[in-house]
Amino acid sequence: MRIGKVERRTKETEIVAEVNLDGQGRAEIATGIGFLDHMLDQLARHSLIDITCKARGDLHIDYHHTTEDTGIALGEAVSQALGARIGINRYGEATIPMDETLTRVALDASNRPYLIWKVAFSRDKLGEMDTELFKEWFQAFAQNAGLTLHIENLYGENNHHIVESSFKGLARALRQAVEIDPRKSDAVPSTKGTLSGSMEIPAAKAT
Repeated sequence: MRIGKVERRTKETEIVAEVNLDGQGRAEIATGIGFLDHMLDQLARHSLIDITCKARGDLHIDYHHTTEDTGIALGEAVSQALGARIGINRYGEATIPMDETLTRVALDASNRPYLIWKVAFSRDKLGEMDTELFKEWFQAFAQNAGLTLHIENLYGENNHHIVESSFKGLARALRQAVEIDPRKSDAVPSTKGTLSGSMEIPAAKAT
């Protein structure tokens, strides 16, 4: 199994994140931010990646540090679990309808991080969470997982649906990208022969 585990401690947050890319979509999430917990549960369920994420942060200030740092930690865990990225499909895409909303997500697990975020909100908050923080989470996750990630909300009115379809789209696209291609399970999917780029990627933990 391809497993990654990261412990991140700063003056602002303490986070333990673990992923199993070959899991069943199980989730143990406790960030202290209810809406973020719900989104990470969706990420696990629809990617079939087992995700554990336990966080303590300075929520008395705002939700920014905890949101961003969970993205960093989970991204690092995914990158660690991918190791040298041998045998993966590499690319994934999903177009997710959710009632009146339609969102498209495409990604390349290329180890060349980049985020295109074409998502707009009509409200500043969902519950107590600032909607601007969702871009921060996706940026942190893509950067640390080594993903070229494009997210575009094609249309929609309900802000909850827009966010949730973005996370579900990431989940489905990520599931495709990290699955092993049985026809090329021993090869890196690149003519360069490597997807390590300039980042040093530790080998996946075997269990």
